[in-house]
Amino acid sequence: MGKFFEALKEGLEEAIEHEKGKKTLRSRFVELPPPPKHYSAREIKKIRTKLNCSQAIFARILNISIKTVQAWESGERSPNHAALRLLEIIDEGIYAPQAIAHKRQSQNSNRQTAARLR
Repeated sequence: MGKFFEALKEGLEEAIEHEKGKKTLRSRFVELPPPPKHYSAREIKKIRTKLNCSQAIFARILNISIKTVQAWESGERSPNHAALRLLEIIDEGIYAPQAIAHKRQSQNSNRQTAARLR
């Protein structure tokens, strides 16, 4: 028999022993965050304008198409759960894409200046 089958069998036997009270299994509690809030079209546009970026840049940040951003902002479509979580992370300031973009621009400027001095 294969390794997978043996591991599965062992796990099931441990579960049966636990159910019968013969074995104590390790367990831990994991606190999960609540589901992300729903963002309206107006709120999505507000997040984007707060970042001071175009629909195209916002789409790149979220790794979605410009058409998707336009559809969200017009209320034609709503973001799925994963996109809602990304919007929430940006909205709450946990991820600040502007700071990263600014850092990259500074690095590029420094490289260009160094190249000119050579």
